[in-house]
Amino acid sequence: MDATLTDAMLGVVLDGRYRIDDRLADGGMSTVYAGTDLRLERTVAVKVMSPSLAGNPAFVDRFSREARAAARLSHINVVAVFDQGTSNGHAFLVMELVRGHTLRDLLAERGRLTPAEAVAVLEPVLAGLTAAHRTGLVHRDIKPENVLISDDGVVKVADFGLARAVSAATRSGDVLIGTVAYLSPEQIQSGAASPRSDVYAAGILLYEMLTGRPPYSGETAISIAYRHVNSDVPPPSQLVPTIPLRLSELTVEATRREPSGRPLDAGAFLAELWDVRTDIDLERVPVPARRVRVVPPAAAGARRHTLGQTPHLSGSGASAPGMKRATAPVAAPRSRRRRSGLIAFGLVLTLALLAGTTGWWFGSGRYTEVPALVDLSEDAAVAAAQDAGIDLSFAATVFSETAPAGQVIATDPAEGSRVVRGTDVVATVSKGPERFTVAQTLLGQPLEAVLDALADTPIETIETEAYDEAVPAGSVAAFDPVAGTELRREDPLTIVVSRGPAPVPVPDVGGLARLEAVEVLQGDNLNPNVIEEFSNDVDEGLVIRQDPAPDVEPVVRGTTVTIVVSKGPDLVLVPDVDGFPLSEATAILEGAGFVVDSTCFLCSDGTVTLQDPGGGDMALRGSTISLLATF
Repeated sequence: MDATLTDAMLGVVLDGRYRIDDRLADGGMSTVYAGTDLRLERTVAVKVMSPSLAGNPAFVDRFSREARAAARLSHINVVAVFDQGTSNGHAFLVMELVRGHTLRDLLAERGRLTPAEAVAVLEPVLAGLTAAHRTGLVHRDIKPENVLISDDGVVKVADFGLARAVSAATRSGDVLIGTVAYLSPEQIQSGAASPRSDVYAAGILLYEMLTGRPPYSGETAISIAYRHVNSDVPPPSQLVPTIPLRLSELTVEATRREPSGRPLDAGAFLAELWDVRTDIDLERVPVPARRVRVVPPAAAGARRHTLGQTPHLSGSGASAPGMKRATAPVAAPRSRRRRSGLIAFGLVLTLALLAGTTGWWFGSGRYTEVPALVDLSEDAAVAAAQDAGIDLSFAATVFSETAPAGQVIATDPAEGSRVVRGTDVVATVSKGPERFTVAQTLLGQPLEAVLDALADTPIETIETEAYDEAVPAGSVAAFDPVAGTELRREDPLTIVVSRGPAPVPVPDVGGLARLEAVEVLQGDNLNPNVIEEFSNDVDEGLVIRQDPAPDVEPVVRGTTVTIVVSKGPDLVLVPDVDGFPLSEATAILEGAGFVVDSTCFLCSDGTVTLQDPGGGDMALRGSTISLLATF
């Protein structure tokens, strides 16, 4: 028997508001249903947690807090969270229902994606994660199953906060919550997660899209986890040599075992991805779609039921056709006699009526007037026309700013015209006000694609640019008026094109301690690179100089700033050359990095009798050693 027919949740109304309509997917910890928000009359997705989790107070408490945090996140590339609660022992989450498929479905069908297609999927994933990281949210469970692709090609990240909520309730000892193939080494070792953990998972996601498989596989989860902790992710170009080298290198960078070696967060990863795209001149392509469309089980079942059912005849009408066929031969002769009498009677009546109406027709009764049809609905106009004895047809519909859709706005001939009865009067009907709307799905799309989509829309477009933290440069970040607003013909529409994240000024970290300088640069979304050198003027551990300098123009987020940190004075042990020939002593001291100032008393290469500083002392490399030699 079909499981959907036996699911006890079907038809249940949660919290007096959300009706469970159809089961969409099952997981180890939850089941996802299509449902209806009875209050707002909209279709939603309802994720119902397993009874074992719903009965755990720790989970319910964390689940509520994480759901509230996720609900504050509003981004086109994140599945919206509408509500959460518990009802009759069921912990549930109400989300946006995305009609489409998962990245896992796409990979199962396609194997691997082209580099351009992989980047087309990864960019909106990172854009959604960037919005989350900027608000302090870490996903913790990025994997193909949590990347949804809608039927209109919009990529959305799902299940923010659920991994953390489940982990709080179920983590015990070395039990891991999450899909081990995508977990970062730090999550495996300590359970700790940061934005760089999401970067690692997104890097594994990129690897799998490029090669068709994750970098590590094994018979057990422990064996896979071991490799995450102890092995470096290999370049995907080793497996697929056609992958561009820069894209392969970025994949390796995002999946470094040490978190500090990865991009700071999803925004930094996205910025580097944009740089790589530009460097390798990678074409922009639409998000790839599945080649085979799958009919959802509920829809397929409904169609089978409709095609297979037997038409129902209610009451006594079910037997009426058979009774007519059985009695017709017996009743035929009587019917013919009755029909002949009726024909004769009708003929006499017709001749009488004809004689009485001929005069009326050729007199005033032949004509009529076109009635007042303007402002009437189509049905009312037809009725009025029939009463007036004219035929009404609807030959045109036009936009009107004053008449609602379906209302007659003109007739030909016009109202009051004297016409012969039966004349065909043509009515023009309003289509209502002419309005145009810009689809929400155009947000985040490249400017060229948006302009192509609006090419046939008679509105005036104005382009402007603005920095945007989440939308790639060259893509549309906003519309003014906002998407979905009804526009009139020739109304102006401002298209705000993203310039990418706003550049940041380079802070002055000269003279700061090493760790403090690194924290300042990271806090300004810059990438610190530390080198050391000796300095006779700057104390050990303090910054001597930096590149770029703080007085240059603002730079792109993620730019590397090199800071030179002092190792302190370069002190060298002074060799003891007392008693050495002057020439030999000079060679020894110069070889040790000193400058020699020598005096030979009454000699040309006498024996050293005095040196300053003396042997065994510490002196700055490059400082002067004075020697006195005698014959």
